[in-house]
Amino acid sequence: MQAETPIVLVHGLWHGSWCWSLVAEELASRGLSSVAVDLDGHGLKHRPAHLTWSDPAAVATTPSRLAGLTASSAAATLVRQITRIGDGRPCLVVAHSMGGIVATAAAELAPELFAGLVYVAAHAPVSGQPSDTYRARDEGAGDTVPQLFAADPAVVGSFRIDLGRRDLVRSTFYHDVDPETADAAIALLSPEAPAGFSAEAVQVSAARYGSIPHGYVLCTQDYAVPIALQRLFVKEIDEISARPTTVTEFESSHSPFLSRPAELAEAIATFPASQQDS
Repeated sequence: MQAETPIVLVHGLWHGSWCWSLVAEELASRGLSSVAVDLDGHGLKHRPAHLTWSDPAAVATTPSRLAGLTASSAAATLVRQITRIGDGRPCLVVAHSMGGIVATAAAELAPELFAGLVYVAAHAPVSGQPSDTYRARDEGAGDTVPQLFAADPAVVGSFRIDLGRRDLVRSTFYHDVDPETADAAIALLSPEAPAGFSAEAVQVSAARYGSIPHGYVLCTQDYAVPIALQRLFVKEIDEISARPTTVTEFESSHSPFLSRPAELAEAIATFPASQQDS
């Protein structure tokens, strides 16, 4: 990894920049600089609805303050973040879960800012179909995230989840994470996330998105983005890209940044595109 290539770490839904802390430490131990960002509607940009969670009717019907956020608007924000972090130089962008939707849109918007794009158990909707349609496919079978929904996304405008169902949250996201770390992560999750990210059909082109190097970290024990769906995303990325996707496979849950931070950092550090001068 060239020190001149900044690394930008992008989280998934309900998470925030905090989830990359262990990986950032591992990257720093390798002499690599990284910055984890908060996507629109997440982390310090989260705008929770004022809910009384003991009132199921209110939880099921109160409009979300995140309604209206889209992958396109979040991608524009991410492009501004990448520009600041890299001071205009190309960055290696690493995106987890549905943060991959935003990163995909950002790569099409500003491919010159991407030294590469590495997905980690992520949605990478490059076929022109919204991510919501992928979750309904046979490859999406086994996704337990909808079991966490406390409201219909079409009604409230967000993916509002019941964090009180701790066992299901743990099994969905963190089943191979040590219990104390998993408990800490659950306490940091936001209870809702923009439904608009996965409802939008992101359009990409071979000339722009397809021109940058791509990588994918497959997580074979993932119950949020099932492995068959991850492999489908890799296949479709390859169909539009100038070069094959660099694939790494972990026998892990949806959250290797918590269960296998050293190995994930090594996969990021050895991504072939990161060996090129920026």
